[in-house]
Amino acid sequence: MLWVALVLLLVVAQSLLVALTISHESSRRQELADVLVSEVAADLRRDLLGVVQALQAMSFDDTSLARWRESSVGLLRQQRALLRVERRDTRLAVEAEVDSPWDQPLFTQMARRDLSAEAELSCALARRSSQPSFSRTFFVPKPGGLGLEVVDLCVPLRVEGREAGFLVATFALSRLLDAAIPPAQSRLFELAFVEGDGTRLARSGAHRGSGVYRAERVVDLPGSVLQLRADAVASRPSLIPNFTTALVLGLSLALFALVLLLARDVRRRARVETALAEALAFRKAMEDSLITGLRARDLVGAITYVNPAFCAMVGYSADEMRQWPTPQRPPYWPPEHADEYQRRQLARLTMGTRGRSAAESREGFETLFMRKSGERFPVMIYEAPLVDGLGQHTGWMSAVVDLSAQRRMEDLSRQQQDRLQATARLATVGEMASLMSHELNQPLSAIASYASGSLNLLEARDEHTPEMLHQALSRIAEQAERAGRVIKSVHAFVRRREQQRETIGADMLFEAVLPLVRLQARKSGTRIEIDMPARAPRVVCDRTMVEQVLLNLTRNAIQAMENDTPLAERVLTLRARQTHARWVTFGVLDAGPGITPEVAAQIFTPFFTTKPEGMGLGLSLCRTVIEQHGGALDFGPPEGPGRMPGTEFRFTLPAPRVAEAGDTAALTAA
Repeated sequence: MLWVALVLLLVVAQSLLVALTISHESSRRQELADVLVSEVAADLRRDLLGVVQALQAMSFDDTSLARWRESSVGLLRQQRALLRVERRDTRLAVEAEVDSPWDQPLFTQMARRDLSAEAELSCALARRSSQPSFSRTFFVPKPGGLGLEVVDLCVPLRVEGREAGFLVATFALSRLLDAAIPPAQSRLFELAFVEGDGTRLARSGAHRGSGVYRAERVVDLPGSVLQLRADAVASRPSLIPNFTTALVLGLSLALFALVLLLARDVRRRARVETALAEALAFRKAMEDSLITGLRARDLVGAITYVNPAFCAMVGYSADEMRQWPTPQRPPYWPPEHADEYQRRQLARLTMGTRGRSAAESREGFETLFMRKSGERFPVMIYEAPLVDGLGQHTGWMSAVVDLSAQRRMEDLSRQQQDRLQATARLATVGEMASLMSHELNQPLSAIASYASGSLNLLEARDEHTPEMLHQALSRIAEQAERAGRVIKSVHAFVRRREQQRETIGADMLFEAVLPLVRLQARKSGTRIEIDMPARAPRVVCDRTMVEQVLLNLTRNAIQAMENDTPLAERVLTLRARQTHARWVTFGVLDAGPGITPEVAAQIFTPFFTTKPEGMGLGLSLCRTVIEQHGGALDFGPPEGPGRMPGTEFRFTLPAPRVAEAGDTAALTAA
């Protein structure tokens, strides 16, 4: 039965070893893909922003065409991924162009005017933001049925504060990848820009990826986003090499087990043969196995016994310490403290055990010893009188503990605390980056919707077009400004600085978000009701962040009613009440099916979401913002008579302090 158990154990151990080896190899390859795509994404963003800076520097130089052409040719020679640089006037007409000397002219199969839509859109965005802007990618056909996927960069030119035109640079995506991927990694990975459905736009690398180990990152550029994917050429690890390794290790373990069995048998025989000396051997083994140093001294201070731990601690052998010429000044005393130690030892030897209790005689004290190499190290010494079998005091027995490791651990602990604090700051920056990308989705989506509506109005061209177009463009400007405020507020949130707070009415907060709320409400057929007293309560808050809270809550409420609530019952209610002299309570009520207990238990957990396209950051950010204002955010069934089933999210914000005294009587009467 013992041998059967051993064989079964070896089989199980080998199976587990094979599985762990394959899992480790897979994890290592996936980690290589993740590291590569992160590094390449960072390099691409750095290189593209470097070209942006070079173009901006050109925009501040002499604006003559000759000087501009000379600078452009130099830039094209340095950047092989840069295929063309154009200079356009304020109406986006091409004034001059320079093609890359490393390749044929780009627009030979199709004229540039037929492929300038993306460049014009990016220049329009650059004009509005006064910042460089990248376009969406587009395909440029080449001779022989080939082509390139390219992206345009538009840099606005300004002379004495006035708009003077634009610089448009065209990049080849495939050459960006060739320049970014390290040569050693190009044989192991395929690097590609892909669309959302996985379609390759451009690729680089010696081989196609196998599709087993993939990693994707987003390259966030001004005005555009590129999705980068690294696909490892290697397939899943094969079984045979790992099985061979496991077999060798398994046989080694079996041999080791047999050696242990033989050693056990030898020890049994040795114990039988040495039964008479067992007591002495056991005592010596205990002393030798201690990591605490043991030292015995006689009544004059000479060393009579030390254990191996003490010898290893100070670096001297037992014979060297026993035969030291001056026993009252042992070699492990630092010379600079030897006189002090000798006076202390003389006082202890003179006092003996007279007038001292057992507890006092065993009290420890800390001191400094010196190793044979000259290194000083701290020790803790516990001393007790050494009494023989007749009860006579014959010396002192000391237990010595080396505190060097403890001091190193204390230093290491302090260093770990410092590193943990630094890691926490980096985690906060990473979290805020994710939150910013999530929160900017709303104003950017609104800008896209208003821009689409503006294009539709331009195509219709009826008598109301100018007025409606002006209104849509105003909304685009408002949302762009609001996106800027979001970035500024989240930046302040990361820096943990005091937020910019102001006193504002609840009606103004509702009015600021209603245009966006109505857009989504019209799509789902939801009616909006405002429940607020005639005299709107006022609050002290960071307006931008509170507007984001209202937008998140109203968006969730409308989406909760889209599928399960009849069209006639889809009502979104925005409520504001001053329930206390110091607090104003806001409520967002829907008529949806409510929240299940399973979802309610983790609804505020970051990255938890019930939506396929959601990130799970909205409610977590809402709670953080409200708590930063000193308020609280919770949810439950809607309050009020005759309310239908649904959910109400409630949060509180502080009211202005000057209103506390006057409002108390009004609240009591109400």
